[in-house]
Amino acid sequence: MRRAQTALEYLFMLAAVLVLVAIAANVILKAVRSVNSAVSNYINQTRAQLLENL
Repeated sequence: MRRAQTALEYLFMLAAVLVLVAIAANVILKAVRSVNSAVSNYINQTRAQLLENL
């Protein structure tokens, strides 16, 4: 009985860790998308200004 309880506790801990990893990955991906969007907008604005100055 103790062995089954230990296995069940291990599975719950593993599930909790996987949920935390999924949340962290989601936050990181959102941050990367945000930075990518900001850099893309900056590049587009800089390109437009350069073309206006030519």
